[in-house]
Amino acid sequence: MANPTSRTRGTGSPARRTMTAAARAAAKRAARQEEEAVPGRTLLVEPPADGWEDPPEPAPEPFEDEPEDGAPSRRVGRRLLTAVLGLVLVTALVVTAVLGWQYRQGRQAEQARGEALAAARKAAPVVLSYDYRHLDRDFARARALLTGHFRDQYGRTTKTVVAPTATTYHAVVKATVATPSDGGTPAASVVSATPDKAVVLLFVNQVTRSTQVPTPRLDLNRVRLTLTRTSDGWKVSGVDAL
Repeated sequence: MANPTSRTRGTGSPARRTMTAAARAAAKRAARQEEEAVPGRTLLVEPPADGWEDPPEPAPEPFEDEPEDGAPSRRVGRRLLTAVLGLVLVTALVVTAVLGWQYRQGRQAEQARGEALAAARKAAPVVLSYDYRHLDRDFARARALLTGHFRDQYGRTTKTVVAPTATTYHAVVKATVATPSDGGTPAASVVSATPDKAVVLLFVNQVTRSTQVPTPRLDLNRVRLTLTRTSDGWKVSGVDAL
């Protein structure tokens, strides 16, 4: 009869076999963990003869809330450009206004020259002529062509000096603007002119007759007339004999 306590080689209970399998599995896991923990192989590389080049240092990145370095410069440049353009525009407007004013002044002065010259040719014979037989009429016609202080001065002079002398000596004075012998333009020219004032130089012939001058006497005079623009047109504001 077999001994119950004897063990057969290679045999055992199911529980013992299960424990043995678990031990082997644990051993395998431990071995794998050791293999993973072992570092890889290290390669040694000889350095080059001229040494290693230092890598470039990385540029610091700007903070998100900090503007880029070029932003302030661009803003300043835009402001400067705007200021320059504004200055150029203002300068152009001023130059245009000045040129326009000068152009208008020139056109008005040129127009004044023609108007004043015509007024002077008309006024000179009237202002410088009189006849003792109708002095009041002659002086009234002359005063209508005068203005300012000269008009008042003319009235006083004709009343106190010219009228008594002309009446006493029966004086008659006839004045005309000299003209060339070939019948050309009367001898009158504009010395200066602005839109409101002009000076005209005329060559005037005066023929005088009186009881003191038996034969008519011709006087060749140069007369400078100053004319001023008024609401009624160009009027004589001064007469000077040269």
